[in-house]
Amino acid sequence: MNGDEPRIRRTRRRHGRGPRGPLAWPPVPAMRSRAEGFDDLVVDAATRLERNWGRPFPAFELGVEDVPPSDPAPWEHDEVPLGRFFAADTRRDARVVIYRRPIETRVQSPQELGLLVDEVVAEQLAALLGVRPRDLDPRYDEE
Repeated sequence: MNGDEPRIRRTRRRHGRGPRGPLAWPPVPAMRSRAEGFDDLVVDAATRLERNWGRPFPAFELGVEDVPPSDPAPWEHDEVPLGRFFAADTRRDARVVIYRRPIETRVQSPQELGLLVDEVVAEQLAALLGVRPRDLDPRYDEE
């Protein structure tokens, strides 16, 4: 073989081993992780609440963390928080953080997960706006 001939590059070796493509393609629900699905639930809940509110929310950051930090604030209860609201300061906008794993461990089905995410997001955004969760979301169950 001289330098003028094109080299054939195989993507798979002759025994069927070697690089393979994705297991599920084109993108299908099987390719989405639970964390990505949870993120979508949080964003959908916040979007729905903003539409119900009828006017734009003040500037804030919405985030999802897997678990809360292990050092709770002195004023917090002993139970694990499902979400937190951090007020704005001179350097940052207000922040709302939703904790994925504590919420997922409290539900038995995907329907319950959606309902609990809606409740937690409503509570945290109500704290942002300084209103009761029921004022923000008519579907909010205070019990």
